Amino acid sequence: MNPTIELLQRHRSIRKYKSIPLDSEQIIAILHSAQMASSSSNVQAYSVIAVTDPAMKKELAVLTGNQAYVEQCPLFLVWCADMYRLREACEMQGTEMVHGTMENFIVATVDTALAAQNAAIAAESMGLGIVYIGGIRNNPREVTKLLQLPELVYPVFGMCVGYPDHTPEIKPRLGSKAVFHHNTYDTAGVRGEIENYDQVMRAYYLERTKGKRDTVWSKEMADKYRQPIREHMRAFLEEQGFRFD
Repeated sequence: MNPTIELLQRHRSIRKYKSIPLDSEQIIAILHSAQMASSSSNVQAYSVIAVTDPAMKKELAVLTGNQAYVEQCPLFLVWCADMYRLREACEMQGTEMVHGTMENFIVATVDTALAAQNAAIAAESMGLGIVYIGGIRNNPREVTKLLQLPELVYPVFGMCVGYPDHTPEIKPRLGSKAVFHHNTYDTAGVRGEIENYDQVMRAYYLERTKGKRDTVWSKEMADKYRQPIREHMRAFLEEQGFRFD
């Protein structure tokens, strides 16, 4: 174990923040750390919008599903997959970019996630807390209009950043055998690992809610994935210039 590993293994989502603003040096350090993440062929196909304006955060809180911590956190980052800048670079070289491919979409989305996770770790190393906000995709057209995102840019997720005002327990993860395979994917033990994790999560939920929430992970996942999620995203992405033909 070393300090970096200890920091990574202490991660928890923070949803209550002190009203202490981040200073410019902290924000710059977070951004520069994000920029040093791995990037496919150095395309760096992402951009991040830092939102500190109270009125904009309030509107984003509503658009993300009335998540109060989006409004309350001192810094809200919107992480965007960005092929617009790459199209501009191609045009500067007199070349037309072929942007309507699934591969380009995947590269931009992965680049965004890698940069954001670097930012999260940098923030936590400074005693700050974060929580990812997938709800930014609930109303992507409205978010795009509010943030004035150009064509070939889409909001992947948001991130609240600030000084924690609570200390939630660390949420247990699946056992390592459930996610780590040697040489080939081993399906034989999957259900057993899920059953083990169900018991761990049942105990976690009961303790966290003082007996009010009696459920297991597999039920939570079944409830989530028994119906389509955010079906509007494909049409929105095509409106933004991404193609999936």
